[in-house]
Amino acid sequence: MWSAYPTWLNPGDNAWQMTAATLVGLMSIPGLAVLYGGVMQKRWSVNSMMMTFVAFSLVIVLWVLWGFKMAFGEPQHLFGASHGILANLWGKPGSVLGHIAEQGQAGIPLITTGPAFHFPTSTLVYFQLVFAAITPLLMLGSVLGRFNFKAWIPFVLLWSSLVYTVNAFAIWGGGWFAQHGALDYSGGYVIHLAAGVSGFVAAAVVGPRLMRDREVDAPNNLLMVATGAGLLWLGWNGFNGGDPYYAGASASAAVLNTNLATACALLTWVGLDYATRRKPSLIGTVNGMITGLVAITPAAGYVNGWGAGAIGIVGCIVVYFALNYLSRMWPFRKVDDTLGVIYTHGFAGLSGGLLVAVFADPKMIIYPGIGKTADITPFAGIVHGNWHLLKEQIFAALWVIIFSAIVTFILLKLINLVIPLRMKEADLEEGDLAVHGHEVYPSDVPSLGLPPTTAAPPVAPEPAPTG
Repeated sequence: MWSAYPTWLNPGDNAWQMTAATLVGLMSIPGLAVLYGGVMQKRWSVNSMMMTFVAFSLVIVLWVLWGFKMAFGEPQHLFGASHGILANLWGKPGSVLGHIAEQGQAGIPLITTGPAFHFPTSTLVYFQLVFAAITPLLMLGSVLGRFNFKAWIPFVLLWSSLVYTVNAFAIWGGGWFAQHGALDYSGGYVIHLAAGVSGFVAAAVVGPRLMRDREVDAPNNLLMVATGAGLLWLGWNGFNGGDPYYAGASASAAVLNTNLATACALLTWVGLDYATRRKPSLIGTVNGMITGLVAITPAAGYVNGWGAGAIGIVGCIVVYFALNYLSRMWPFRKVDDTLGVIYTHGFAGLSGGLLVAVFADPKMIIYPGIGKTADITPFAGIVHGNWHLLKEQIFAALWVIIFSAIVTFILLKLINLVIPLRMKEADLEEGDLAVHGHEVYPSDVPSLGLPPTTAAPPVAPEPAPTG
């Protein structure tokens, strides 16, 4: 009898994986677009949203044409190396467009140990696509308000191809760090640490915003900020809940851990504001929320509920003091990181990745019977008597920090030889009207040579009613 489902396809797993991917996509479009559009000054709102939409579209195209296989394909032996780190950092580029109906390949994060997925390659590509797409969008938060829109396009293409895919393959796709036991459940290192470091480097290279933008750094619409933040929080259920690749117990645990850690971090941030005699603000509370989401990301499926709560609290304390106190020290005080991405994503991702080595619980269910790796027991954390994982987490973090910083710097310098990275001073003064020809809150006031609005003819008063 004819069936819509091949024998290898599980409709429940497939449906959840596509749903989870869409939740992650909503974090970018409209989540980050709305958040950025609201948190920036009104003359940068349109530009912030436009850069978000364009980057998301660029990554979709490059991902299906060459990016996915570079991150999750066969190893590309660099410089002829047949073994060692140079043989296990990058996948061979290639298109996936001719294979989208086939069964998804086994093996994320370790190519040779995972069971075959119960959904097609198209679902797997889509799920990994939205992770790849959100990473440059997070980095964008560091350089809003001065990065040249024309330069942003080649930068996203090159950075996603040469930085993101390398980190993804090395840690997730069966590369060097995955083979040595480093754990990054959903992207604390691959996404958030890389975005934080690369954004910080980009902010340093491009230079600061105008002084008046830095002195009066006021959001133009807090309602948009709250809406975008809410989309991030709920969308994160797909971010972490989809990474078991099965609609099972691990997905449920990861979702609950995500929300628990986030709530703990948000409340800790508010408590720290009171403890340091600050008034709790919406922007600060959103920073606490994001910190919790990021910190639990590398650990969501590896820790129990106690570990998740602890990661939210500890990660929040680290980021709070980094943002409010370390930011006054060199080199952080020298760099205008517009939205503090180095703190809420860089420091939070690093903290969460290291805390995996503390709280990883060998009793957590990842894949029934075999674990997310061939044997989960060696990946127990310090509280379960194992110190080995800490070394692997440190090495993987150092790789992401150093590699991402160096390659980002090189790419920016090369692009600047062709297209200026920084907007012209006149465009910086004018903002959205200069770059895109319109603004988020149109005005009837004539500005910069634009034709004035024709005034409406006076309306004659209505005659008084007669009785």
